[in-house]
Amino acid sequence: MRRLPPLNALRMFEVSARKSSFAAAAEELSVTASAVSHQIKTLEEYLGVRLFSRSKRKVELTPSGEQYLMSVKHALDEIEMATRRLATNKETNVVQISVAPNFLTRWLMPRMSRFRELYPDIELQINASMGLLDFSRSSTDMAVYYGHGEWDDIEVHFLQKVMLVPVCSPKLLNGKLPLEVPEDLRHHTLIYVSKRKWEWEDWLQLAGVEFITPRDSLQLSSGQLTTAAAQENLGVALADPTLTSREISSGDLVVPFNIPLDTHRAFYLVYQKHRPLTSAMKAFKEWLMSEMQAIDAYDVGHAPSPGKSANKKPQ
Repeated sequence: MRRLPPLNALRMFEVSARKSSFAAAAEELSVTASAVSHQIKTLEEYLGVRLFSRSKRKVELTPSGEQYLMSVKHALDEIEMATRRLATNKETNVVQISVAPNFLTRWLMPRMSRFRELYPDIELQINASMGLLDFSRSSTDMAVYYGHGEWDDIEVHFLQKVMLVPVCSPKLLNGKLPLEVPEDLRHHTLIYVSKRKWEWEDWLQLAGVEFITPRDSLQLSSGQLTTAAAQENLGVALADPTLTSREISSGDLVVPFNIPLDTHRAFYLVYQKHRPLTSAMKAFKEWLMSEMQAIDAYDVGHAPSPGKSANKKPQ
């Protein structure tokens, strides 16, 4: 017979060590702090060693506790992984996905009908989120991340490079102060993503007009909002032509200067490393990557724009 300590006590030990607090562990486990303290005391009595040194505000692992934690954490990780693998092996038609909001509303949602036509039996449960996930502690199966692609302990599949071009309403393009050359941007409001103000600076430098003072500026919290503001004729924004292809194709937005700025960032499909994929997850992955491969963002960015001078390049 195996000589095992109380498994519930081991779980509380691992959380308490991670949080350095019985109270914080109790909150995560939805129990009382006294219940956690009692379980830790039971475990210490079982082992015959002191695992924590206690103070009024926090608890700290003893040397014996630190050594024990490494083995306990490894064992719990193995149990969790085995459980996930077993659950994954069950064929399910549900895929839980976390997606960057701008990508979700401007790219994925307009194409959802295509996926549903191909896979009517697969249910996608989608959550909009900009944050990174701990897949080992989340029910989310897959996610679409935006960034440089350098994340640890996850499978990463490149989807689409993010390029930026100026976009605006056709009313602005053909108004009293037309946009004929990039220098004309000085007469208009430049719309910024507040946390990415360098994008306009980089684009202006690329266009050869880095030393201009625009008439005004407007800062918004996301690319989704800056694109919407440009569509409302509030100024000129930088946008990825892949994500604004519907508005560009319909004429609601135009590209006054076809000079794409490489952000050196991209969208990636990610999921937990070494996780076996269900047939539904495989179907979504293959469909998503196929849709992306069919898009040439550069061509979209260079789509003809209204106005005789919209395609002029800086001299």
